[in-house]
Amino acid sequence: MNGLERSLGFISGKAVDHPPFLPIVMRWAARYAGVPYRDFCLIPQAKAMAMAKVAEDFAIDWLTVMSDPYCEAEAFGLQVEYPADNLPIEKGGHLSEAEAAFDLKPYDWREHKRCCNRVEEIKAMVELSRGQHLIVGWVEGPMAEYADIRGVSEAAMDLIEEPEAVRHAMGVIVESALPFALAQVEAGAHCIGIGDAFASQIGPKLYREFVFDLEKQLVEAIHAAGGLTKIHICGNISSLLPDLIKTGSDIIDIDHLVPDLSPFAPLLAEGQVFSGKADPVSIIQDGTPEQIEASVRAIHGETNGRCIVSAGCEVPPDTSVANMLAFSRAARSL
Repeated sequence: MNGLERSLGFISGKAVDHPPFLPIVMRWAARYAGVPYRDFCLIPQAKAMAMAKVAEDFAIDWLTVMSDPYCEAEAFGLQVEYPADNLPIEKGGHLSEAEAAFDLKPYDWREHKRCCNRVEEIKAMVELSRGQHLIVGWVEGPMAEYADIRGVSEAAMDLIEEPEAVRHAMGVIVESALPFALAQVEAGAHCIGIGDAFASQIGPKLYREFVFDLEKQLVEAIHAAGGLTKIHICGNISSLLPDLIKTGSDIIDIDHLVPDLSPFAPLLAEGQVFSGKADPVSIIQDGTPEQIEASVRAIHGETNGRCIVSAGCEVPPDTSVANMLAFSRAARSL
């Protein structure tokens, strides 16, 4: 059973040999493959090669375009610097005030290099995978993207003080993300991730008021195009989980900060699974192989077996090869 068969089968509730192993590896993958991080972010073939190499060497079941949150933000005018071998840095171009959100216009992904690169990344991954892996594209969710283009503190205040400006901006963000997501499906992505990290900071009331309907719109449009979806929100999202499940997303990522998934596993509909939630630092980076396996098995039990094996967020770049191998073995041992 290859990674694609395993992933699609597991999500749909079919019997598989073991749960899929889909760790979020970005800086770790680049470092392991010897690719400078600027190249990993900006050169489609470099990212595809790095992801294919780690998938081959560590029995990882997916190839994903994840690297940084600035692809669409640049299309909206954010200025970003790419150090040679470090994370990208915001350098300006934020919306100066909430009222400027009313001037925000949808972008055409075909007119922006990084957006075009993402589609090319998927095509390159499809070619390298040869049908062996789940290919996962990405768009930013409405809350995370607004925080990127406005600034985190300003975005939080705008939810209270300038709600109509926020609604307008989020509508434009999703209007732009929809064709971009569908282009990735057309290029060969089996699944589109929706990254909405800042949503964990606003609480369930504001999430329902501003975000839920828009995330659900993205999920439904991607489903209509034949793709699966995966929502990723960092932090303790226990209070959001009942609503996140109702978006209909096929995969819901779970951070290690969520203390207990056992109350939420029964809420999953047929064709829905969790992904996570091993602590990426204390367990995956710093733990022993025995601790890694114990964590994976505990999460498996907590979710009644309905959880893809992954860390709660990105595997840190200083994680040893030995620990990544132990993580992979733990997945295959279930």
